[in-house]
Amino acid sequence: MDSFIEIQRQTQEEIERFDKALYTILSRPSTSHEVVLQNEHKAAQVLDRISARAATMDALYDQDDAKKAELEALSGNDLSPFYARLVKIQEHYNKYPDSLPGGGFDLELAYFLDEPGQEEEDFEEEDPVALLFSGEESYGRYLDLYTNHTTYSNLKGIGKRPAYLQYLDLLNAAQQQPVHSDLPKEVRFTKDYETYIKDLHSYLLSFTKRSQPLYDVEAEQRRAEEDFQTKWDANELPGWEDVIEKKDQEGIPGIWCAACQKLYSKQTVYDAHLTSKKHIKASQKQAASGAPPPNPNGNGESHVPQTNHQSPARTRIRTSAYYTHLSTSLLQNLASVLAETKSNVERRFSLTAREREQELQEKANPPPPPVNAEGNEEEEEEERIYNPLKLPLGWDGKPIPYWLYKLHGLGVEYKCEICSDHVYMGRKNFDRHFQESRHAFGMRALGLPNTKHFHEITRIEDALALAEKLKQEGRNEIFENETMEELEDDEGNVYNRKTYEDLKKQGLI
Repeated sequence: MDSFIEIQRQTQEEIERFDKALYTILSRPSTSHEVVLQNEHKAAQVLDRISARAATMDALYDQDDAKKAELEALSGNDLSPFYARLVKIQEHYNKYPDSLPGGGFDLELAYFLDEPGQEEEDFEEEDPVALLFSGEESYGRYLDLYTNHTTYSNLKGIGKRPAYLQYLDLLNAAQQQPVHSDLPKEVRFTKDYETYIKDLHSYLLSFTKRSQPLYDVEAEQRRAEEDFQTKWDANELPGWEDVIEKKDQEGIPGIWCAACQKLYSKQTVYDAHLTSKKHIKASQKQAASGAPPPNPNGNGESHVPQTNHQSPARTRIRTSAYYTHLSTSLLQNLASVLAETKSNVERRFSLTAREREQELQEKANPPPPPVNAEGNEEEEEEERIYNPLKLPLGWDGKPIPYWLYKLHGLGVEYKCEICSDHVYMGRKNFDRHFQESRHAFGMRALGLPNTKHFHEITRIEDALALAEKLKQEGRNEIFENETMEELEDDEGNVYNRKTYEDLKKQGLI
């Protein structure tokens, strides 16, 4: 259909129908994190189509000549153009009787209006949003920074390599200051740091686009880029002021070798390289090309002029500062996700191998959705439990009697500082938690054994004081038994470390 006015009408209709579809998608109830993210991705795709069609409409309105010519043709008494177009339409549908009007727009719109999770019985379609995330990211809930942590740990000059939780704390510090501003300048000016910060920025940008499809991260990055350029030119970028001033005002001192096309920072290094095979070969090549050969005695050396052009070293440093600034902006936006990631890592550390395996199996095989959702909702409304006191539920799914609630003291709160200020309701639950994984993980974090001596101890200060008192009383065996290491000799006899070392000193092993 080549009618200019019809194209305008159809495009405007599609924009209006997409607007209604967008409202329908965003007004759906938020039943789960997966459904919310699926709706957001569909809404983002609808917005992209609206933007594309709005650009098409803008271009059509600029074509005044074509519109004027068609209006003149329709306003005359000659109806031959109208009948000519009618014949073309009839021939098209006679040749393609199954073709859809509007180029299949209704099918495209139906894809966005389908409810998430609705699938045919005989055909199960893979969730395209789930394929965007790795298993560690858990459908956009957490960050997967293990690769970046490995690269950061391999940087030279960072000192002690941090654990993964410590690395997350370093990234979380970007809420108050630029990320990795605590690193020495010798590390931040290297090529390895430039590669690392580029990869970190690339991952954070990709994760933000995948987990927050309705967030205009590109506009935020453009604002961060403008802010970086302003601060860089004004020499106000935190952590990079000295290098900007030094590179801009003092230039790059050193000795330049014209044959090797390389800058040497010291005279001794320059003199040592004059006898190398690489320098001799480069000098011969330069002489064969007709350029004046360098003086082997050092008279031919040339210092780099102090100009304002950007050297490779300055370009690399500026690139590192640029991606550091943009990564800081992304980390500030992902502050809540970063905190959830740290909590999830701590939780997984406290699980046993069997519990982790069971969790993976539950993720791989989620429970099937209810068959009769409407019927179940009606039954739930009919069997709605009256529980104004918010009593705990018993084995039958009903609130326990109030006298039993008072008997067990379930209304009394017990807070444990070792368990990160977790509150336990009732004395029974409080006594039981001392042998659970949460309390054991907190004791391991303090470097203390979770023995009966520390029962009823809930404050960190009291636990550390008790441990010191036990050591002073000569009861170190409590700690030694918890961290006892057994060693085996060549004959298969097993000893603890202390006994093994004593026998080895005596030559009995």
